[in-house]
This record gives sequence, structure tokens and C-alpha cells, in this order.
Amino acid sequence: MKRQICLLILLVFIAVFGCSENSDKGEAKSKTGLAAVAKTYGDALVDGSIGDASNLIPILATDSSSHSVASWIYNGLLKYDKNLKLVGDLAENYSVSEDKKVITFNLKKGIKWHDGTPFTSEDVKFTYELIVDDKTPTAYDSDFRIVDHIETPDNYTVKVFYKQAYAPALASWTTSILPSHLLKGVEITKSPLQRKPVGTGPYKFLEWKPGNSITLVANEEYFEGRPNIERYVYRIIPDSATMFLELLNGTIDMMGLSPLQFAKQTDNPRFNDKFNKYKYLSNSYTYVGYNLKNPLFKDKRVRQALTYATPKDDIIEGVLFGLGQKATGPYKPTSPWYNPNVKKYEYNIEKAKSLLAEAGFKDTDNDGILEKDGLKLKFTIITNQGNSSRSMVAEILQNSWSKIGAKVDIRILEWATFINEYIDKRDFDAVILGWSIPLEPDLYDIWHSSKCEGKNLNFICYQNSEVDKLIEEGRVEFDFEKRKAIYDKIQEILAEEQPYTFLYVGESLIALNNRFENVEPAPAGLMHNFIKWYVKKENRKYIFTQ
Repeated sequence: MKRQICLLILLVFIAVFGCSENSDKGEAKSKTGLAAVAKTYGDALVDGSIGDASNLIPILATDSSSHSVASWIYNGLLKYDKNLKLVGDLAENYSVSEDKKVITFNLKKGIKWHDGTPFTSEDVKFTYELIVDDKTPTAYDSDFRIVDHIETPDNYTVKVFYKQAYAPALASWTTSILPSHLLKGVEITKSPLQRKPVGTGPYKFLEWKPGNSITLVANEEYFEGRPNIERYVYRIIPDSATMFLELLNGTIDMMGLSPLQFAKQTDNPRFNDKFNKYKYLSNSYTYVGYNLKNPLFKDKRVRQALTYATPKDDIIEGVLFGLGQKATGPYKPTSPWYNPNVKKYEYNIEKAKSLLAEAGFKDTDNDGILEKDGLKLKFTIITNQGNSSRSMVAEILQNSWSKIGAKVDIRILEWATFINEYIDKRDFDAVILGWSIPLEPDLYDIWHSSKCEGKNLNFICYQNSEVDKLIEEGRVEFDFEKRKAIYDKIQEILAEEQPYTFLYVGESLIALNNRFENVEPAPAGLMHNFIKWYVKKENRKYIFTQ
């Protein structure tokens, strides 16, 4: 899906059960197959989500909800096609110089912003200048800091000059291009486009009811053709069980199912008569992150002990109903960058106790809680509301970690509050959260020491000079084997130091109303061809008069 493709491009906090690739392994049961697309327009897709968007200017948002909506509104110069190959989006084509330090993009002609203003090379140059402006609070600037300058010899040509050859360069230009004529000279954090965006994409913004829904309407002048589905409605329903009831009642058309819903609550005639289910390994992972500015977590032996006391097998079987795999690092097991030879932490309570003892923790007052230098091993895990799997994982950890003398409290927070008030402000002890896994293996934004402060994505503040050096080397290495060796080493260091307890890579579990035709699962996800979906006239549910 385009929104899934967006998540393959950018690192974002995942609120729900994971977005994905490899959907060709799914369980689609279309009654009609891939019929030829009828050139007919109408109906709406109502998509359920537990979290509201925070900002619809993509470079200012780090959450999956915002990027999911914005991905329908904006385009990049390049995009991933259904087979995950980089192809032109706003760019007609591109070329790379022999020394790999200059990329030339030739832009498509005749594209307009949603307000009718022509899209030109000036918009590309402006977007670059905005991202690297120190006053722009974005987590995505590192890819563009290595650009020396940009030239725009005419309205449809962009030449990007790099300070040095840069391996993630092409992938970085999948970033959303922003309208110069609406943002130039405006303080971006005060721009109305945060709530009423104007893009070049297949859908135009219509309205945003905070905490309730965001509605987009088909762009009749979209350069790839008007989408068949007239409206896309992003419904915010914070509770997964309530969302499931709304799905059954027909008030939403699509949602990510929980493992319980997928495995136990949808195998019945009533459900199968109305919905198709899709299952495939998610392109995201779930982890426990430790705030490394908290003195409790300074010693890696404490973090290792907590990982040894984490029953990953029980979590996957009991919480995910077997619909997932153990995670050992920032890449999923099917990724070409995955290192299967890192240190493993099989469930071992005695080993965990031994490590804590080595670190100097003892129960000196016989209250069942270890302590060191007057500091008790007592902390709070926070996670987001609406994801029952994460809540269950928190309870399992609370119980298991009590066996090694750790007292853990659990706090479940509404998504926007969770991100804005606790993650962004670094006000937490430990957190259960998920990351998308972009196709580009660069780890700079999450693991480089320079991304520790502000709203950057290294919010646990992991700092390791060797990892920094390796990350920097990986960004300028083009040889696959040499680059893989670099990322293998980084994974080995992360496995040894355990700044995260990497938990699992879950399955994406999608339910979709079966009135939608031409749904074509592909490695890029379920909705990569959403603008080609349609609903037969006799099956349409919504009719719009304007």
C-alpha cells in the first residue's frame, strides 16, 4: 500500500500491529480475482486506526498515523513500485554521475499542486532547504546534510550535488516534496498546512475532526489518473476491541487485526462472507527501550539481565498465537541485512540473577526488590493505548522480571499523549514500542549519538563511538558485501549492549471488506495500487453528492 511504502521509506513509531511488505504470502480470498479495472468512480474506504495523526507536514511527524494519511496527499521524486524497486514518482527519470556525487532528476511536466499551482523544480530545492534549516524541527535531516548544494537550471531539472558519494542518496528522495509557494517565508511550525495540507498526491485534504476522523477526496487531476475510490476516510478508534465491533457492524472497511482477533474471532461464516483476511510478516519490530539517562540502566549487565528474563517464546505463543518471530536486532530475519550470528538471550532467570549480582544489586531489606547504592530496581514501563498485544507483553514482563527482584509498574497512555508528552520529552524509564524497518539499512537516525537530543529518534540516548563510526562508514559504502559486514558488526554490538530488548517481528494481520475489487497483494504491501481499486456500482455503500 502506498502508506506501507511510505513506512518502508521513513522510520516512524508504529502504533498498531505493524505495517508490512511481502503480502504475496497473504491469505487473500477475493471472490472476483484480479478483474479488469472498471473505469467507474465512487464509494469510500473507511480505514480504522487507534491513533490520530499529529502533523500532516511529513517532515515534522514521526508517528505512523501522520505518515499513513500524508502518504496519500504528497509525492516524492522517487517511490518504490510493487516489487520494491525504486522508480520515478514526481521525477520522469534520473541519472547518477560516474563518481556517484551528482544525481540529476528530470521532472514530469504538467503536475499541479492541489490548489492548481504548477509543481516545479523550485519546490524540490525549497524542500531541501527547509529540511536542512536549523529552525525546522525534523528528525529526517541527516540524509540531506550531506548534500552540498542543489541547482535548478530550469523548471523541470534538478541537479543534486553531494559532498561525497552517499549510499542512501536515491532512497532519500522518496521524501515528500512540499509546496514552496505556500511555505516559503512562513515559520513551518505555525503553518496551517500542518492541519490542512496541500500536496500533489492522489487524494486532496477535505476535513480533520480531531480524535475522530480525517477525510480525503480523490484528486481528479492526479497525474497517474483519478483514483476510483472517491474518498479515503481515516477513522480514529482508540480501542482495538471497539474497532473490531465497528468492522463487524460495517462502519469501517479495513483494520489491522490483533493476533487474538485474527486467530480466534474471525474464522466464522459471518466474517468470511463480508471480509478478506491478509497475513504476512510485518516490516516492523517491537521492543523494550531503556532510557539510558536513567542510572538504573547505565550498566549493560542490568539490560542483559532483563533480556535474559524476557520469555520471548511465551510472548510469541501466548500473545501473538504464534504469528511472529523473535527479534534479535533492528532488521527482520528475512532482510538481506539481518545477522543471524549475534549473541542470543534464551530465557534464563538464574543467569539474569547472576548478572544483577555482578552489577552490585542486592535485596538488603528483604522486600523482594533489589537495590544498589540506595537505588531500588524499580521502574515504570509505558506503552500506548489500543494495542492489546503490547499491554499483555507489559504484564508478562512485570511478572517475569519480579522473579529477578525488579519491581515494575505499567502505564498505558493515549497515543498522542504517549508520543508528545513522554517519548518526545524523554520522560520515561522503559517503553514498549515498535519501529518500521525501511528498505534502506542506514541506522543513523535511531542509533547515532548525534540524534539523541530534541525530537530526534534516538530517544533512549544510546551513545557508542564505535557504532557511530560504523554507521558513518555504512553510509558511504556502495559494495553490498562490505556494507553488510558493517551492519553485521553493528548488530553484534547492539546484541551485546542491549539498549533495547528486541522482542519480536509480528505478522501483519489485515481485514478488508470484500466489496473492494482489484486488490492486488504484492511485496510493497496491500494498497500499492489503491488508486486502481474500485467497487461495482451495485455493491457501493456510500454515495456523495459533492
